[in-house]
Amino acid sequence: MLHLSRLRAEARNAPPSGIVAVMQHAFGREGVLPMWAGEGDLSTPDFIARAASESLAKGETFYTHQRGLPELRQALAGYVERLYGRPQSADRFFVTGSGMQAIQISIAALAGAGDEVVYFGPAWPNFAAAAGLIGAKPVEVALRPEDGAWHLDLDKVRDAVSAMTRAIFVNTPANPTGWTASEDELRAILHIARETNTAIIADEIYSRFFYAGTRAPSFHDVMAEDDTILFVNSFSKNWAMTGWRVGWIEAPAELDEVLANLIQYSTSGVAVFMQRAALAALQEGESFVEEQIARAHRARNIFADRLLATNRVALTPPAGAFYAFFSIDGVEDTRAAAFRIVDEAGVGLAPGTAFGPVGTQFLRACFHRRLDEVEMAADRIAGWIGRTL
Repeated sequence: MLHLSRLRAEARNAPPSGIVAVMQHAFGREGVLPMWAGEGDLSTPDFIARAASESLAKGETFYTHQRGLPELRQALAGYVERLYGRPQSADRFFVTGSGMQAIQISIAALAGAGDEVVYFGPAWPNFAAAAGLIGAKPVEVALRPEDGAWHLDLDKVRDAVSAMTRAIFVNTPANPTGWTASEDELRAILHIARETNTAIIADEIYSRFFYAGTRAPSFHDVMAEDDTILFVNSFSKNWAMTGWRVGWIEAPAELDEVLANLIQYSTSGVAVFMQRAALAALQEGESFVEEQIARAHRARNIFADRLLATNRVALTPPAGAFYAFFSIDGVEDTRAAAFRIVDEAGVGLAPGTAFGPVGTQFLRACFHRRLDEVEMAADRIAGWIGRTL
């Protein structure tokens, strides 16, 4: 306790991951179908890995640009311009050591001790934890579950924004719920931000995993040039690069020096060979992304149809992202249920307790896997429901 007493309260109180707890429980077991983590089952494509290998072979192992390689920043600008049809400049883009670091830097740029940041829950827990670590107060606005789907109350958003609020964090499509904001909802959130002089941190990492079109609605569709919106994103999901830890921030160009300095004082930049891999992803990876989305779409339907057939599960196939967030009649303690389902059904799920108080009655399954594994996992869960409840 002597050593712990020397630590900041924010560090001591950083919450443990409820997802990791289930993963550790099942560590080393054969035959468990792992649907707990937010990643697919495909390794990084060869053309991406090859670009990194070639960079290493050339000896590109020295310090590099804090903001990212100029050619990668230009490629990011081109990618976003193609996706959203708005002209983009490379000076709006900053390469980071993961999407998580992009979030941390964005929070650090906007908020500090005593400030508040508003977010929508149930939510991936890392955002609130990152805000808490710097002394800011995360303020949750609960999405409303209704018939297995999730809905945002805009009046609650407006009420949550106070004089202490520095940013509204918007993850859409959302992890874990799959909630996807409509263009009208994004416009309304932006109106609140403008009215209250509040910045927006837009986490649109799952924007390509959208099942009713080529991409989800985005703040790019409704913003003006002078809006303070920091977009945080990552190469992890689209290009099967979760272990590479490369992300980016898109922000107003006038924040250039501030964001570059925050990168300098954290990692001093992302390794060149990793950036070469990211560049290859953008230049050659579009067909891979499209194939991933099509497979996830089929997996979503397989998983949802099988669980709904039990007549014991509340679940609406999500509009976006690649998670099924569902409740089971008769299951109240989802943390205990997640451990039991590992032990008794051989499927690894994330308990809803990991995503905040609104999610406690739910379980999350990442269905972004081989279709035969998704079908097997759904059958095992359905069988467990039939035997147990």
